[in-house]
Amino acid sequence: MNLNERYQRAFSAVHTSTDYYKGAKQMNTMHKIKLPKAVAICLAVVLALGTASVAYAADVGGIQRTVQIWFEGDRTDAILDIRDDGSYHLSQKKKDGTVREEGGGGVAIEPDGKERPLTEDEIMEHLNEPDVSYQDDGTVWVYYYDQALDITDKFDNGVCYVKLIHDGNELYLTVKYRDGYSFSPNRYISADNGN
Repeated sequence: MNLNERYQRAFSAVHTSTDYYKGAKQMNTMHKIKLPKAVAICLAVVLALGTASVAYAADVGGIQRTVQIWFEGDRTDAILDIRDDGSYHLSQKKKDGTVREEGGGGVAIEPDGKERPLTEDEIMEHLNEPDVSYQDDGTVWVYYYDQALDITDKFDNGVCYVKLIHDGNELYLTVKYRDGYSFSPNRYISADNGN
C-alpha cells in the first residue's frame, strides 16, 4: 500500500457534519453591506487628508507648533519649529504687521562629555532669557517676561547692572554698552570677564 492509498483509507472514514453545510450555505446567502456613495466619498477624502497630513509632518523634520512667548514686554503667539538637530526657527507677527524671524539652537554637553541636541524645554528657556535692545532713538531697553525697562541713563563707564525679578526669582544682568550682556541667578558678572 502506497502513501496515497493510506491517506484515502484514513480520511474515508471522516465525514463532514450537516451542520457545517448549513452554516456554509448561510454565509453564502448573507447580504453584503453597501455604503451609500456619499459616505464612501467622505471616507476617501478623510483618508486622503490623513495621508497628506502624515506626509507633511514627516516632511517638516521636527516639531512645529504655536507657542506663547514674551516679546518686548508683551505675551504673544509665535510659530516655533524645532528641528531634530536641536536648532529652531521662530516666526512671529508683530503689532505693526511685520514678521519677526529668529533662529538658533545648538547642543548641550552631557556629564559624560557627549553632545546632544537641545530639547524643546531648553529652547523655550533660552527664548525666555532677558533681551537687550538698542533703539533707533538711542535708548537702550531690557525686556524680561512682562518687564520693559529703559536703562539708557543707568550706564556708568559703558557698563550697566540691572536686577530683574520674575515670579520671586532674581536674575542679575550685566550690560556692556553695544558689547553684549551676561546674566546669572547668583550675582552680577563682572564686565571684565567678558560675555
